[in-house]
Amino acid sequence: QVRLQESGPGLVMPSQTLSLTCTVSGGPVTSTFHHWSWIRQAPGKGLEWMGVIAADGMTHYNPSLKSRSSISRDTAKNQFSLQVSSVTPEDTAVYYCVRAVRFLGYDYWGQGTQVTVSS
Repeated sequence: QVRLQESGPGLVMPSQTLSLTCTVSGGPVTSTFHHWSWIRQAPGKGLEWMGVIAADGMTHYNPSLKSRSSISRDTAKNQFSLQVSSVTPEDTAVYYCVRAVRFLGYDYWGQGTQVTVSS
């Protein structure tokens, strides 16, 4: 059974860096069949794809967030992480880590974690 679990602070101060980690169980983050993404949903808005890390470690980002975002992984802990710098209240959202099957789409989602940017 594959399971993804997000973790990180629920409250971040404006201008600081948001850091989230996704712990994966039931399959390796190095699987050649899967990519690992972060997706968020701000209040009253739709889902926003933020970026992905592929099996080979290559990363790709939403152009609107590329300058502030970084995705990395720790293969020893079977985790991948997201950092967003210089956050503003507009970064307040529920953040999801998601697995995708190459060429087929998303198959497993974390439960989501609420991050609020506020002073």
